[in-house]
Amino acid sequence: MGANRKLPYLLLLPALAVIVLVLLVPLGYCFYLSLFKHSLGTGIRDFIGLNNYIALLGDHRFTASVFRTMLFVSVTLTLEISVGFGLALMMHSLVRGRGLVRAVVMIPWAVPTVIAAMIWGWMFNDRLGLANRLLDLVGLIPAPLVWLADPALTWTAIVMAEVWKTAPFVALIILAGLQMIPIELYQAAEVDGAGAFQKFRMITLPLLWPTILLALLFRTIDALRVFDLIMVMTGGGPAGSTEVLSLYNYKTLFSHLDFGYGSAMSMALFLLVMSFSLVYVRMMARRAL
Repeated sequence: MGANRKLPYLLLLPALAVIVLVLLVPLGYCFYLSLFKHSLGTGIRDFIGLNNYIALLGDHRFTASVFRTMLFVSVTLTLEISVGFGLALMMHSLVRGRGLVRAVVMIPWAVPTVIAAMIWGWMFNDRLGLANRLLDLVGLIPAPLVWLADPALTWTAIVMAEVWKTAPFVALIILAGLQMIPIELYQAAEVDGAGAFQKFRMITLPLLWPTILLALLFRTIDALRVFDLIMVMTGGGPAGSTEVLSLYNYKTLFSHLDFGYGSAMSMALFLLVMSFSLVYVRMMARRAL
């Protein structure tokens, strides 16, 4: 009996070892570095405790990058859930050509992010881009728009590229949730005289809520850590107006070689991601009760 009780824990040991080596050890070392003034450029390495974290609170560039990150997350999540929900409903309702449509819809998600960023960067090129050509063709602009040099237009381009790239992923998750809803519930609702909107409000949306939360969890984590799309399209410009937290973190670590301050910023990003993750997990746990 004693050996049988220990067997489950022994079987978990390999997984726990991987978690410790891949997650906890790098995380612990990152926190350790954040306690030092550690610059590879000057060779300085002095223990300063929590001073790097205190400096973050007074760093206007850091707070601005956090604000831009949160704004990016809120806008893209709203659009991705809306577009993804619509795509999922469309694919779920198709009778013919369902497989072909699903394959076409998933193409943007399959494209590597760097390639997608380069494609959208060329589309919004002020001289050769497709966006200006189409707008000029329908007479909406008197002169070419400099998309990637105007902060407002640049964010529009970035958000469009992000939603195009990731909305199919949200659609795939929601589609899986739709297919798990028993059709008998809709048939019973029709017998009771429920219309399309009533069925959506009383059956589809409540039963899909855990799936939507799961999609929000995945997409929030990715959006908080967004890097490659913005790095390729703008590099954080113009004038730092699209510099999100992960991009500022990267520049601090690998351009300025300030590993102490950069590690503190990495820990801040980790805590931000973990906080959102815990909120979503708690919400999903409550829905499961």
